[in-house]
Amino acid sequence: MSKVLVVDDEPALARALAINLRAHGWEVVTAADGRSALDAAATERPDVVVLDLGLPDLDGTEVIAGLRGWSSVPIVVLSARQHGEDKVDALDLGADDYVTKPFAMNELMARLRAAVRRGQVAAPEEAVVTVGSLEIDLARKRVAREGVDVRLTPTEWAFLELLARNLGRLVTREQILREVWGPAYEHETHYLRVYAAQLRRKLEDDPAHPRHLITSAGLGYTLEAG
Repeated sequence: MSKVLVVDDEPALARALAINLRAHGWEVVTAADGRSALDAAATERPDVVVLDLGLPDLDGTEVIAGLRGWSSVPIVVLSARQHGEDKVDALDLGADDYVTKPFAMNELMARLRAAVRRGQVAAPEEAVVTVGSLEIDLARKRVAREGVDVRLTPTEWAFLELLARNLGRLVTREQILREVWGPAYEHETHYLRVYAAQLRRKLEDDPAHPRHLITSAGLGYTLEAG
């Protein structure tokens, strides 16, 4: 049985979705605002999230960004917003699909099943990644070294976060440049040398002989736990 987190502040719609989903064999968790949604995602670990953008406390795009700070759980936006820029913003932030209201329940079910299938190939994730004496909190966007917070610039954090979400796996230079700086910077490899050096000075015991932030010459970077 797959678990779905339904995030919508319209009680009637949330109730109708829950009834229909349960009738089709889903386990359903609901949340009526953004902060509750983020808490539920961390505690309930759903297989997929159905997310309305118009929430009373946080905009749905903020919820997407909060989830993507530590999780790759599939997110299907279900929103009355039909402007192209709203869809582009949601997808750029990490939503997997976008369904506009009103919608057909059978179409939503099909999209949820497809999202769950795609999500099953990803490894389970934790909000806090431990790398030696470092604790990288992906949900709160903080890193501590031996229990002391380390101040990173937004770009340093984005670089580290990408590596932490791919712990132990090589992340290519092109992917880092594209995701941290943008598609126009895919060939600006000197940026990587500068920022990797800055991160090593802040995070490594011996920056000249790093144990964690490892360079693969001509290929990319890996964050190693050992």
